[in-house]
Amino acid sequence: MIKLLLIEDEAPVREMLKFALADEDYAILEAADASEGFSILRDQRPDLILLDWMLPGMSGVDFARRLRRDAANRGIPIILLTARAEEDDKVQGLGNADDYVTKPFSTRELKARIEAVLRRAVPESEGMLQLGSLLLDPVAHAVSVDGSPVAMGPTEFRLLHFFMSHPERVYSREQLLDNVWGQNVYVEERTVDVHIRRLRKALSPHGYDHNVQTVRAVGYRFSARTET
Repeated sequence: MIKLLLIEDEAPVREMLKFALADEDYAILEAADASEGFSILRDQRPDLILLDWMLPGMSGVDFARRLRRDAANRGIPIILLTARAEEDDKVQGLGNADDYVTKPFSTRELKARIEAVLRRAVPESEGMLQLGSLLLDPVAHAVSVDGSPVAMGPTEFRLLHFFMSHPERVYSREQLLDNVWGQNVYVEERTVDVHIRRLRKALSPHGYDHNVQTVRAVGYRFSARTET
């Protein structure tokens, strides 16, 4: 049984989503705002969070940011549900969550997004990845250098995990979208560049930004050798 936490302030929307997902193997926990969501998380750990952007008190994006700072819950995948469809909103949303679904959406699309996010969630059986003093722990969903934590968003974490799992190989933007975002997620290739910049910014104070390399006219690679 897959456990979903639905955080949505509109009761009719919650009821609609519960009905739409009733025929699936899901157990749905409900919260009307961020405070109630955090209260549920103190007692239960869902497999995925469906999170409305426009919540009273604390927005969904702020909730996601706070969750990513919580060591116990930062690895829980998040899908943002929102009527905000501008490209900048999508970039901001994907910088803080694992996927972004624009209202109105079909239940078929939502189910596909849930399945895609759960498929690409980092398996807890995977071991740590290391390059020099840069260490990525997929179980704790944490990155550190010389024992000091490196703060980054969930998308940057998945990018780094993919890169460190496939060093020295060049990937096009389209390939990165398929492998990191998932084949059922429809975002612009430009989004890859945005998150590459954010990943480099997170690694820069520790000297590992140069390992994320641009291969002109092709894409990106993660190399143990710095560029000259």
